[in-house]
Amino acid sequence: MDSTLTSDAEAGLRSEAKPLPGYEAMPATDPKSPVALFGADEPLAMDSGAALGPFQIAYQTAGTLNAARSNAVLICHALTGDQHFAHRHPVTGKAGWWETLVGPGKPIDTDRYFVVCSNVIGSCMGSTGPASVDPATAKPYGLDFPLVTIRDMVRAQAMLLDRLGIPDLFLCIGGSMGGMQVLQWASLFPERVFAAMPIATGARHSAQNIAFHEVGRRAIMADPAWADGRYFEEGTRPAKGLGVARMGAHITYLSEPALHRKFGRRLQNRAAPTFSFNADFQIESYLRHQGLSFVERFDANAYLYLTRAMDYFDLAEDHGGVLANAFRASKSRFCVISFTSDWLFPTADSRAIVHALNAVAAPVAFVEVESDKGHDAFLLDEPALFSAARGFVDAAARARGL
Repeated sequence: MDSTLTSDAEAGLRSEAKPLPGYEAMPATDPKSPVALFGADEPLAMDSGAALGPFQIAYQTAGTLNAARSNAVLICHALTGDQHFAHRHPVTGKAGWWETLVGPGKPIDTDRYFVVCSNVIGSCMGSTGPASVDPATAKPYGLDFPLVTIRDMVRAQAMLLDRLGIPDLFLCIGGSMGGMQVLQWASLFPERVFAAMPIATGARHSAQNIAFHEVGRRAIMADPAWADGRYFEEGTRPAKGLGVARMGAHITYLSEPALHRKFGRRLQNRAAPTFSFNADFQIESYLRHQGLSFVERFDANAYLYLTRAMDYFDLAEDHGGVLANAFRASKSRFCVISFTSDWLFPTADSRAIVHALNAVAAPVAFVEVESDKGHDAFLLDEPALFSAARGFVDAAARARGL
């Protein structure tokens, strides 16, 4: 595995760690991707007041950085995403999660651009989070890890780009929680973002979305195997609670028309109901599969931390209650994209962002994609999304001189 190392970070994160049996093979400690390590002398200043150090960021890249270092694209992943945007996933063996949009000849053309995606701080695919080893105890952090915000994630990404020698971004793009990061980038580092594309997102998390997240968190915490967040030390795994949390969340990523088209009320491998609580319906079987497969690749505590980070996100509140103030210093050009059937982040959320950008005379395009695929449409084969993305990126590239 290629790594960018510092001696302090190596000592803090590797030498003192005494992983539990089998723990060293987890993605949290063995991400199968490049890793940038930051020593105790270069901590991440977090919104909670904590100074996280040493810490590490796992990342992937594609394409080649040009001589002027002007063609860098940062992809910001969603809640349960990771750095493997166009790379075979080391746990599932599946193709990269955004290979529909990113690759040679695609809207984010890796023959033209140098694409970077990092696993966010607080997650579990190699960047430091609650599943990582705490150098002070040589045990997994668990709930001793400081709470994370979207701003913390972006600060850590900026440190990674500094390490990679990338002064600014041609494009920052992401959907859902990734879109929150895009907005935070444009606000926090306005001089470093030439073009920004937030997709299927909002400038704050709604009360309804916070409520869904709280149900998921309570499902995890109600699992006796959660062990107050110390399940690694107890040799347990809150798979049931995390699976239920994923089932509930997955429903919010879809739409009723898509569910009806794909499943309807069709029974699963049977001609009549069993008059039991087995998975009689196809949709029940599908959701159970989603829950089971999710727990194989994701950490329960990381799910708690990342959902909380989304809940705390409120860009207007951070700027005196006026969203437009978040973008007053921005030099970026924007393309905001929503989907008609997305009820998790409805088009009204995107329009609020556009109105705020209009208020400060920022250049912004807005596209509402007609789709019945729900929130997850940004991850799927949506020609209208690809067309809008290609048009915006190509125009920005011409303005950038690429």
